[in-house]
Amino acid sequence: MHTLDTLLVGLRAAGEHTRLRILALCARGELSVSELTQILGQSQPRVSRHLKLMVDAGLLERLPEGTQVYFRVSDIAEASKIAHALVSLIPESDAVLNRDLSRLQQVRDTRSKKAQDYFHKVARSWDSIRAMHVPQQQLENTLFDVVGSEFDGDLLDIGTGTGRILKIFADRVRRGVGIDLSNDMLSVARSNLEGQGYKHIHVRKGDMYRLPIEDDSFDLVILHMVLHYSDDPGEVIQEAGRVLRNRGRLIVVDFAAHSEEYLRSDYQHYRLGFTDDEILNCFDSAGISFEQHTSKLVGNPLTVKFWVAEKSDKLVQLRANAD
Repeated sequence: MHTLDTLLVGLRAAGEHTRLRILALCARGELSVSELTQILGQSQPRVSRHLKLMVDAGLLERLPEGTQVYFRVSDIAEASKIAHALVSLIPESDAVLNRDLSRLQQVRDTRSKKAQDYFHKVARSWDSIRAMHVPQQQLENTLFDVVGSEFDGDLLDIGTGTGRILKIFADRVRRGVGIDLSNDMLSVARSNLEGQGYKHIHVRKGDMYRLPIEDDSFDLVILHMVLHYSDDPGEVIQEAGRVLRNRGRLIVVDFAAHSEEYLRSDYQHYRLGFTDDEILNCFDSAGISFEQHTSKLVGNPLTVKFWVAEKSDKLVQLRANAD
């Protein structure tokens, strides 16, 4: 659709009092239908009709998540610009907007409490595993070095968990998306991210074996301490490669092969780490090329490794022809 057509469709869709309020709220984060009805004080059918019109116009994006559906400003560049431009025209002193934002904060506070209650239940296991390898800050510093200070593209964090990777890279990326299958962890991630005021970072529900992402969509994909939960790492890496753009990079951060068998039974680790050959074979099968020697951080008893690969359309085509 041409820019002028997109603008006219967007203006028509947003040109109503309640819809403009919804747009202002969704520009500040992801909200479910039930949360919007609570904030707006309107019936669910009415709110749903407004949402459908704006989704159809491309202003909002619909993100199903279990029994809930969340809505946020679209990732499509033209529609996003229109949405944020319209929201910026609403006076900050507007009484209706301020009332909506006050109710939005109440919704966020409720979310945050639920998220933290859940995280406290699992924090013990997280802390136990972290104590077995290097400090988290050292791991993150190494990841910064591997990514490089010049990166400013689009980031996909598969298995985002608490959203920590998105948070630490928020100032370095043009757009950041986190994928997780757990509704509870997505609640934790939203709680951790939404207070930062990020408009270019969001999370959504998705399976790492079947990513809800189009081909060639990201410049960088990170699998941070996720692959050891997979019963088919090759398929996960295949999916990661699919959504990478040409010259895009995949970074796998995970444990080197180890023998801590109790991690299977106590913490649901499916794989006890990986050898270099295992990861490189997965890269090769996915049509992405190993880029550099692995970095590693030696802990006790677990060692964390960083494997990096790059996608080349030429390489993918050569392998497809060979098959």
